[in-house]
Amino acid sequence: MKFVPHDYQREAIKRVEENNHYGLFLDMGLGKTIITLTALQDLVDRAEVTRALIIAPKSVAESTWQDEAGKWEHLDLTFSTVLGSARQRVAALARNADAYVINRENVVWLCEYYKYKLPFDMLIVDESSSFKSPSAKRFKALKKCRTCFSRIVILTGTPAPNTLMDLWAQVYLLDGGLALGRTITAYRQMYFRPDKCNGPIVYSYRLAGPEAEKQIYARLEPVCMSLKAADYLKLPPRIDRTISVELSAKALRTYQQMEKDLVLEMADEEITATSAAALSGKLLQMANGRVYSDDKGVIDIHDAKAQALSEIVEASCSPVLVFYNFKHDLDRLQNLFPDAVVLKGAEEMRDWNNGKISILLAHPASTAYGLNLQAGGHVIVWYGLNWSLELYQQANARLYRQGQDKPVIIHHLVAKKTIDEQVMRALAAKEAGQDALLEAVKARIREYGGK
Repeated sequence: MKFVPHDYQREAIKRVEENNHYGLFLDMGLGKTIITLTALQDLVDRAEVTRALIIAPKSVAESTWQDEAGKWEHLDLTFSTVLGSARQRVAALARNADAYVINRENVVWLCEYYKYKLPFDMLIVDESSSFKSPSAKRFKALKKCRTCFSRIVILTGTPAPNTLMDLWAQVYLLDGGLALGRTITAYRQMYFRPDKCNGPIVYSYRLAGPEAEKQIYARLEPVCMSLKAADYLKLPPRIDRTISVELSAKALRTYQQMEKDLVLEMADEEITATSAAALSGKLLQMANGRVYSDDKGVIDIHDAKAQALSEIVEASCSPVLVFYNFKHDLDRLQNLFPDAVVLKGAEEMRDWNNGKISILLAHPASTAYGLNLQAGGHVIVWYGLNWSLELYQQANARLYRQGQDKPVIIHHLVAKKTIDEQVMRALAAKEAGQDALLEAVKARIREYGGK
């Protein structure tokens, strides 16, 4: 296939080639992969790069970069996929290739294997937001090795999935602290102020003011390119439908009683993100129709969402991509649809795109980055919701992206009078995340007479 770049893609390729460190903060569907591959091909042809290391989410590392390179006639890059057992990974590293693709979970292993002297001259971090935590082992390992690379490119569509605090670690990998400071502490002191506190313990930070946000963006402008898909792509319509699922009177009473018991157990405790997430997880499980008991058994509450999903599947004239949230949701869906296929990797992705799968079941975390599923269908059903705006946006972008030629319909199954309704409001307001989760739990506690 012949690659005819859009103007913004041509500009992005130029910037990657002309800068020894550069970030492409491009919205989902704008072609970060083909842009980077084209720049890599040019650099290899000019002998400016001999061995590139590509770090990506596992599902992306398996096939996305390799498949994308195989689609375009101007690309002649060779790849070695560094996955599998330790022996398989070592063998892959020994092969001669232009690019070595490894999953982010093996970054620490890779750095230790080479004793932190990596033999690559270019680093490409796909979905760099997975390196947003400065305390994560993968960040610390790669931080020690960043001077091994003469060129570094980071790619993401969601550089600040929760707050602008998430930018520091990613940008440090890019430029060693030139733009945002050499430490997270310095960055925090410069642009943020304590927000939620308990005495000397600070749980979260807020921007110091509107000028702080402008200053951060100004510091990033020379080293990053940021574009929104809506400004550059002519995609078919996206139709978002909220399907209110009515629980039976008995099921609603069961939900509300279990919710009350769980909430009041926490009412006398300091509500932290961890405890709020645990409670929210229980409530979301119950809204879906089942919940794990203390002994890891499964308690059935209702099947209203399963019935609603059956109606959607029956009425759909297109294959359906169903996002589930919990293992017991998957068990129920597999019993409901015996022919459904669970997305595990490259094989299922190819079968879906080739029209061999009518119902594809996926956890949003397994489709969060880089998977091209738009050829297989245009209908999404959110059977189970979650608080992560990043996962939500990334998962929807698997179908609603460049190359999609049909209207994309996204159904949200929302159990009435449950926590589902709060999650949907947060997603609609683009406020989903830890803060929205905490506020939802605290609202539940106030409702039931807690502190």
